[in-house]
Amino acid sequence: MTVLYLALALASALGFYLASAHQRLVPRWRAHARGLRLLAWALALLATIAAVAALGVWAGVFSALTMFMLGAVALPYLDAWRCLRLERGDVG
Repeated sequence: MTVLYLALALASALGFYLASAHQRLVPRWRAHARGLRLLAWALALLATIAAVAALGVWAGVFSALTMFMLGAVALPYLDAWRCLRLERGDVG
């Protein structure tokens, strides 16, 4: 159950990031931003439910949010690192 809510929270952060106008991981997915945001909200809800089932209410909510924030902070850095590695110039 723990791995499930961790994976769902990271997938939710990825969905929100791919719907962002600033992402360069998969630029063609920006056309589907609305669907990605809806999917990301659903994944965030499922991650929270799974975390609450595994850990209890407060620990579950904060654990799911912590993993979501880890993904939300790490994804732009990983994208910038990837762009610099490919030497595509400006990443911002």
